[in-house]
Amino acid sequence: MIKLRQALIVEGKYDKIKLGQIFDTAIVTTDGFGVFTNDEKLQYIRRLAKQCGIIIFTDPDGGGLVIRNYLKGAVREGEVYHAYIPEVPGKERRKTSPGKEGLLGVEGVPDELIVRAVMACGIKEETRPDTPPVTKADLYELGLSGGIDSSARRRALARKMGLPGNISANGFLDAVNALYSKEELIDLERDV
Repeated sequence: MIKLRQALIVEGKYDKIKLGQIFDTAIVTTDGFGVFTNDEKLQYIRRLAKQCGIIIFTDPDGGGLVIRNYLKGAVREGEVYHAYIPEVPGKERRKTSPGKEGLLGVEGVPDELIVRAVMACGIKEETRPDTPPVTKADLYELGLSGGIDSSARRRALARKMGLPGNISANGFLDAVNALYSKEELIDLERDV
């Protein structure tokens, strides 16, 4: 896997799944056009841009361009990179018919094109500092995953941390590892 310091911003969950098999970094979905009305998600993306940088990686179709341009205007501080895949005709395997413009999205293009697009946007593969990452076991021990009221505890802590309140346990783990150390998480969790 290729380690990146920057978080990847993609349109949907299938893009996230595909990129999660190639890159070791936080991957955040815009939920398509949902980012236009989700202030918590937009604040989270802005924070990632300031703290570790973001790579906007949307589909090459009209919808992807609209989302990319929206984020370009909405995220004015921090590091913002743009990765572009070429226009490749076709349809994704999970779909019964091609999209309106007949192009493959991020989830459908070969891995080599994805890696080339990300590396061409001006970033380099990086090694993260040698601080131990927060693990799923850590979240469980802190009562933030797998417990009776862990979802409510995680939601309260996420809001305190400036993250979307509806973030999943896996998304929370990605965010924590991109923005906080294990010690900082433990300190913040004590106050919840």
